[in-house]
Amino acid sequence: MLKKNPKFVLLSLSLLAVLSVIAFMTLGVKGSWSFALPFRGIKLAAIVLVGYSIAVSTVLFQTVTNNRILTPSIMGFDALYILIQTVVVFFFGTTHLSWLGPNVMFGVEVGVMVIFAGVLYHWLFSGGMRSLHLVMLVGIVFGVLFRSLSNLMQRMIDPNDFAVLQDRFFASFNTINSEILAISAIAVALVSLYGLRMLHIFDVLSLGREASINLGVDYRKVVNKILLMITILVSVSTALVGPVTFFGLLVANLAYQIAGSARHVVVLPVAILIAILCLVGGQVVLERVFAFNTALSVIIEFLGGLVFIVLLIRGNKR
Repeated sequence: MLKKNPKFVLLSLSLLAVLSVIAFMTLGVKGSWSFALPFRGIKLAAIVLVGYSIAVSTVLFQTVTNNRILTPSIMGFDALYILIQTVVVFFFGTTHLSWLGPNVMFGVEVGVMVIFAGVLYHWLFSGGMRSLHLVMLVGIVFGVLFRSLSNLMQRMIDPNDFAVLQDRFFASFNTINSEILAISAIAVALVSLYGLRMLHIFDVLSLGREASINLGVDYRKVVNKILLMITILVSVSTALVGPVTFFGLLVANLAYQIAGSARHVVVLPVAILIAILCLVGGQVVLERVFAFNTALSVIIEFLGGLVFIVLLIRGNKR
């Protein structure tokens, strides 16, 4: 088997990503370019930002958990997002949502998800409870609770409101608020700059808890910081376009397969480029080639779910 060259992989993926961006911005343009380019530019920026956030958060989550079949969604963020949407529609209805505005909803969604994660981490990592597996277990339990509450309220709301509510359960890049996009970009940029300072620690954490402690890493403190970074990235991307459960799993495992190196300085850029290529290229193929009206997130989630099943089967065979 030929040894993979990380530089060649990065260069190839970068070229493909640039070509997909050019195709997305230019194919099928009819009428004024001055209108089409800014309109598509905002949509492209949202796709890139979401792809970046999902790729980085998933790779880091798999690093701290030392498990490649887990994603941050296991902590219940997607279920919490759906619960927030359901609660708002249940109490206010879809006809009274306009006065809240997208900025307020975005702030509420991100704030609730970050506060939930912060309280969860502080509670579980304080005192004698410091198990990362316990954090994931409690996250799963809360996820089940949030889904159950959402299902209960969804059965009680008006059918017309439920039809509108269903559209919020799938990630969509068609309606992006430029102000929210700018706020999201700033939050992701700050998290990324902070994470760059810890880049050398990620490789150590991938060796496992015991090895990390033996090599001088303050495991509990570092894991808390990384989990907070992951929470912000997932919260921002979810509040911006909606929940994407299995996409991170697909991107991260493809990155591990083709990166040619286990170092995060290689794996993270590869995962980011794959995410951008999948989202931007997939959107181009879906809209311009096949002229489908189906949301890209539905297809990606289907493929990601298949990857998850394959990984589970492989794990059972080992």
